[in-house]
Amino acid sequence: MAAKRFFLALIIAACITGIFSFVAFDEPIDKIQQQLAKWADSSPAEKVYLHLDKPYYAAGDDIWFKAYVTSGSYHEPSTLSGILNVELIDARGTVNQTIKLQLDNGTAAGDFALPDTLQAGNYRLRAYTNYMRNAGSEYFFDEAISIINSVSTGGSKTTNNSLPGNTAPAGQVNSKASLQFFPEGGSLIVGVQSAIAFKAIGANGLGLDFSGVVTNNSGQQIATFKSTHLGMGVFSFVPMPGNTYTAKVTYANGNQSVINLPQATDTGYALNIVDADEDNLRVRITTASATLQQTPDRLVSLVAQSAGKIYYAGKSKPGSREFTAVIPKSKFPEGIVQFTLFSDSGEPLNERIVVIRHPDQLKLNLIAGKSTSSPQQKMKINLSALSGDKPAAGSFSVAVINESKLPVDEDSENNIFASLLLTSDLRGYIEKPAYYFNNASDKTRADLDVLMLTQGYRRFEWKEIMQDKFAPVVFQPETALKISGAITTPGGKPVPNAKVQLIDIDNAAYQIDTLTDAKGRFAFTGLAFEDSIRLIIQARNAKNKRDVVIHMDSISPPISGGNKNAAAMQVSISDTLSVYAKSSKQLYDMQRRYGVGNHVISLREVIIREKKVALKHSANLNGPGNADQVLLARDFRNFGCVNLSDCLQGRLLGVVFSDGIPYTTRGYRPMQLIVDGVYVEGSFLNSINYNDVAAIEVLRNGATTSIYGGRAGNGVIIVTTKRGDDNDNAYDGPIAGRGIKPYYPKGYYKARTFYSPQYDQPKTNKQLADLRSTIYWNPEVVTGTDGKATIEYFNAGSKGTYRVVIEGLDADGNIARLVYRYRVE
Repeated sequence: MAAKRFFLALIIAACITGIFSFVAFDEPIDKIQQQLAKWADSSPAEKVYLHLDKPYYAAGDDIWFKAYVTSGSYHEPSTLSGILNVELIDARGTVNQTIKLQLDNGTAAGDFALPDTLQAGNYRLRAYTNYMRNAGSEYFFDEAISIINSVSTGGSKTTNNSLPGNTAPAGQVNSKASLQFFPEGGSLIVGVQSAIAFKAIGANGLGLDFSGVVTNNSGQQIATFKSTHLGMGVFSFVPMPGNTYTAKVTYANGNQSVINLPQATDTGYALNIVDADEDNLRVRITTASATLQQTPDRLVSLVAQSAGKIYYAGKSKPGSREFTAVIPKSKFPEGIVQFTLFSDSGEPLNERIVVIRHPDQLKLNLIAGKSTSSPQQKMKINLSALSGDKPAAGSFSVAVINESKLPVDEDSENNIFASLLLTSDLRGYIEKPAYYFNNASDKTRADLDVLMLTQGYRRFEWKEIMQDKFAPVVFQPETALKISGAITTPGGKPVPNAKVQLIDIDNAAYQIDTLTDAKGRFAFTGLAFEDSIRLIIQARNAKNKRDVVIHMDSISPPISGGNKNAAAMQVSISDTLSVYAKSSKQLYDMQRRYGVGNHVISLREVIIREKKVALKHSANLNGPGNADQVLLARDFRNFGCVNLSDCLQGRLLGVVFSDGIPYTTRGYRPMQLIVDGVYVEGSFLNSINYNDVAAIEVLRNGATTSIYGGRAGNGVIIVTTKRGDDNDNAYDGPIAGRGIKPYYPKGYYKARTFYSPQYDQPKTNKQLADLRSTIYWNPEVVTGTDGKATIEYFNAGSKGTYRVVIEGLDADGNIARLVYRYRVE
């Protein structure tokens, strides 16, 4: 389907170029098209979007989400990757929770249970496939969310820190305000009417309102300008020969500054694109007079591409001073389209990006009966999806909340359009991206176009792809789970033709085997297993001897820092969340009353009269086991993690890990790491295989750290590795000649099912159901060939305005979103 649309667009584009001052394209456009096709084949782009059940959360809540993974310019459900990684990251960059999801036709459902001990603050949800790591974390799905904690860890009183304030972000924000000017297409041309966009960003990374005047070097006022949306705007003027220009700027707080505008050039080209109306783009290319005199027969080519496919191409006629074209938007797919002007030698001269919208490609219609209903009433919603005038089969997710308890700022809230059509293709922070897709109007369309003038697009560099310099694919697509490694002799030489067995500890009947290649490598591919599985890897050499060493492969996760949403995570939204904090506390108290929810149960004081376990090889100067907390080897048996820090995250009291380094929660300072008596840097921790650890001892109080002096001011973590004489019967440490290794890989997370209470069932706890914050969540709404689906649920016991959000896409990648509200009285 997409291929047909692509070739049809090329045919029509060729016809259009003949009408509007262009000649038929050949070189260099043929070369450009060839190189783009190579890039698209070698580096197809994947995108991820998570539809969340609500915009913010409380400790003790569940985060419910559905993932949509797409590829190609038409956003078809991706068939490239079969595994999605989703992480919950705090403001310091520490990964709080992480799961793997198995994708089915580009979609998957997941959830995170938030413990009631979770600290209030700004967090991030990050999602990516392994293959997406080739493009860099800037292109991951990365959304800031706020989590409140309406109760203390004691569970009875509201805390002073229940609402997130200005939490220090992991990423960097500008230390001072900045203002930049961006000539359209990249250059100002003398004697040519030129548009110049501008953007002011405050010290907090957010847009600043301001106004200003442009004067020439004689002090004459040339133009005035004023920001129209989030510190951005655009104005135009004609640069004159021999003139330089400055802008005098006045900010909303009264501060002023003077900034030099970019220097206008005597040669070159001006590329101007106007979003004329809902249906067309108007393109104008103007040649500088000096350039026309120097090279009157020179030809330039205009190419418009999306995701590596050309949808418009044309070449100027010799001697043309100016040429124009009106291009129907219907020729392009939805999303960002890049227009580039090339010289006759294939050198990029000017560039401009625009966003194309086709809001009517996939329409959702909803029939819910009356616009008002009553508490605890059963709701039946009939959903229909139309692609044009035909029924559309698609995959959707629906979330229902009581907006009176969870006020929503729709411009700050992410949505499927803003994510897949905008932020997934752009580096850097986009403030309130949903604004550009809510309530479409001439103003929102104009503001979006200004954003395109100030925000760069850089999924590739033209110079590199024209010279066949394609980035290597370091991270391969994961279609299924894989377990791999190498078999060596105790001396480190590879063992070819070794027999390797994979055994499920909990189901010994499940065994598979393979042979190593000439380099001693082995791999079990096409696997599917749930998280926390316990496996044994057993190996024998070609002579059936066990004198071999097993080395397991592991893929380090991407660094969790580099937060492009740093500006959003600095915003204090305590006032917005105060309404939700009250209802969250009521729900918490009711859940504690009935013993349900993600809550910590406080136990009575227990006096332990037995002596501490003496760790035979511990280097603890206080004596083996004399620590504030001790984890033994048996505590690691069911941990499914790649790095040791992942195993320890959330399990050591008063310790958090950032990029594998342990930090004390008292002042967030790095702790001293000691491994078998040797003082090492904290980053050394992740070089230790958790199967090699006999014990972890944590020293945090003065009584235990004082013996270590000043180096222990922030606490000490003592790691003792296993020896052959350890009493732990699960010893599986450094193995030489044993040919066996326990292995606990991270498998697929099995998503829970959202509990939708049935008020017509006598066993339903109506008091508890009445207080739920998410009224209904369903990630598996599927319209069949008739384009229809039915959604049924019960209202909660609370009155207010209920908000229904349905998002999703059809098999052709057409995107849809519908928001519906009704009153419960």
